[in-house]
Amino acid sequence: MRKILLGLSAFALPLVPAFAQNAAPVAPKPAAIEADGVPAVPMALVEATRPYMEFRTASFVDWDPKTKAMLISTRFGNVAQLHTVAAPGMARRQISFEAEPLGGVYMPNDGTLVVRKDVGGNEFWQLYTLKDGRLNLLTDGKSRNEINAVSADGKLLGYSSTRRNGADSDLYVIDPRDPASNKLVLQVKGGGWGIADFAPGNATAVVGNYQSVQKSDLYLLDLATSKLTPIGDHKKAISYGGAKYAPDGALWVTSDEGSDFQRLGTLDPKTGKFTPRSPETKWDVEGFDIAPDGSFIAYTVNEAGISKLRLLDPKTGQSREVTGLPVGGIGGLDIAPWGEIGLTVSSAKVPTDAFSVDPKTLTVKRWTESETGGLDPARNVEPELVEVKSFDGEMVSGFLYRPDPAKFPGKRPLIVNIHGGPEGQSTPGFRGRTNYLLNEQGIAVFYPNVRGSTGYGKRFVSLDNGPFLRENSVKDIGAFLDRLQADPAIDAGRMAVQGGSYGGYMCYASAIRYGDRFKAADCIVAISNFVTFLENTQSYRRDLRRVEYGDERDPNQRAKLLEISPLTSVDKLSIPLLVVTGGNDPRVPKSEADQMVAAVRAKGRTAWHLVGLNEGHGFGKKENQDYQFWTELQFWQQHLLN
Repeated sequence: MRKILLGLSAFALPLVPAFAQNAAPVAPKPAAIEADGVPAVPMALVEATRPYMEFRTASFVDWDPKTKAMLISTRFGNVAQLHTVAAPGMARRQISFEAEPLGGVYMPNDGTLVVRKDVGGNEFWQLYTLKDGRLNLLTDGKSRNEINAVSADGKLLGYSSTRRNGADSDLYVIDPRDPASNKLVLQVKGGGWGIADFAPGNATAVVGNYQSVQKSDLYLLDLATSKLTPIGDHKKAISYGGAKYAPDGALWVTSDEGSDFQRLGTLDPKTGKFTPRSPETKWDVEGFDIAPDGSFIAYTVNEAGISKLRLLDPKTGQSREVTGLPVGGIGGLDIAPWGEIGLTVSSAKVPTDAFSVDPKTLTVKRWTESETGGLDPARNVEPELVEVKSFDGEMVSGFLYRPDPAKFPGKRPLIVNIHGGPEGQSTPGFRGRTNYLLNEQGIAVFYPNVRGSTGYGKRFVSLDNGPFLRENSVKDIGAFLDRLQADPAIDAGRMAVQGGSYGGYMCYASAIRYGDRFKAADCIVAISNFVTFLENTQSYRRDLRRVEYGDERDPNQRAKLLEISPLTSVDKLSIPLLVVTGGNDPRVPKSEADQMVAAVRAKGRTAWHLVGLNEGHGFGKKENQDYQFWTELQFWQQHLLN
């Protein structure tokens, strides 16, 4: 079977000319896909790529307090659903059967399962209880609602909701077993509010107001009176990444106060004094959870994109590192009532899967082993770290995946794939469909972390703030291109750029600035005009984005935002463009893509446009994801490989 699969893939490149023949059978287009100016997908391409389309992932979600089973999210149909796994390696039992993906959390006292679900990727999530495959609505069915926190005794669920005016994320508390118990506990202004945790006894909660990646404020909230008391000096620019109470009432947080990085420590609610408690002085503590008995704290550290799991003894301050996990990214950290640590791990050779760690022995158990279409994930290449000095001497880095030089000798084409955010970071992980480009097409892929990326400290993340610094991140791409085009194994004449969300803006901007170096650009759910984007993004997130990009209501900032917008310089865009859009995108509305495509075509240039009418900020349904990849692959075959 392995020889058959490899033989099938080997026909991918020779069959490229045949893909363009009108007589060749074509794949059915999903009903919700609009393909404007996009060629039909040949069945030969579908067959050549089939194994790479059939990988799965399994993400840890929570622990069932009654059965000790693991709750995971994985996909067997068109979208991911919730499943339970009774023990490591056992079968996945599906418990939700919806047309849209679900997230969820158990109430720790009786195992009541609360889930959230939106429609078509619009991110207007509603909250439900899920039992016997049926959903029972807890929210109003219209507003945007997010699960925030669950009390340690399982009596209260805290969530935020825009139901009052569609813009402000007010805070609510509910016992999900009794929908009539729903109570508004704090009316706020802004879209960054949330309940971080309930104090022991449930009389108070710690509340956060996220304003930007550099600043978030914490408060104590009296749940009976709605009295809000600031913690610390809110005039200071301090970022808190998380806040959680220990059983003894101590408030643990991650904070960058007094440091360039997020550190784990305790925060005195009365004085606002932060005391670092973990030994790390460099790199961010990404997340943490506290054992229900308070005996240890599990936390993850991001070391240049690689996640490390460590266990801290809060009494002695001693930290132990878990060494048995695959090298890659860690997420979804949660400690079970009986002490087992649940988490999700993804690496180049390990598809995203659910693991657990015994806190006493540090023994690692793999609960799921997701399918990879019959392909051996050990074939996948590990990335190499690339570091360069940018135009101003700032050090920037990224991860380069190279095809097997024995199978693909000589200079290889390359795609630069830029992450979104901009408060994000490209890290080593399982690449899914992209492995087809590497393993079968011989295309190298580079994932840069330009200035403004997270993971490298608060100084670095602020280097692109506002309209007047924004283009410096685009200049970082030029520094990477200098390095990559000088690489003897990279074909400097066959390079392309790709990116999504903010990375989509970077994709447009890089295609314009470096059109003489790139042959094509694939820009996904991308900002084309910062002013129209800020005016049309959903109101609950508009002010948060103004802090990062600039305020279009200020004349000077508006002028600069227009100046740096890709749409303003569309006459300089000379390379073919593929635009991918979600019809229900609440973040970057479809109008951003429509105006860019129209402007490019008005100049007589090439613009393919793929729209998912039932998708939001990126395609989430398998049939649409597959069709997007096949379209992208044809785009690369026409404009990069040829």
